[in-house]
Amino acid sequence: MNYLCQIWFENSAIDDLSAEEQQKLTEDCRVYDDGLAASGQLILAQALRAPATARTVRVSDGKFSITDGPFAEIKEVLGGIILFKAENMDEALRIASRSPLARFAALEVRPAYSISEED
Repeated sequence: MNYLCQIWFENSAIDDLSAEEQQKLTEDCRVYDDGLAASGQLILAQALRAPATARTVRVSDGKFSITDGPFAEIKEVLGGIILFKAENMDEALRIASRSPLARFAALEVRPAYSISEED
């Protein structure tokens, strides 16, 4: 089964790190991702740019609008995602807990499925 790990950061969690600490974290994340890839479990790992780079699209009454930034002001922002394979939720949680980002962020793990799959 596929699992999505959403990485939720407080705005300052990474910004407060020194340049050396940020570089070390980046390298640790690469090693983590490479390990998942080597085991055949990694499907996708992507960091996200700052919320200020986001655009929000809405459609109402057949008309669409685009606004700058995220939909709402929140304390934590979505900083990245990891999509991976695991046998069950327990294994998925173990995989997520090994992420170097777990020291700086909340990692939300959810089962994923294709909408073409039957329940």
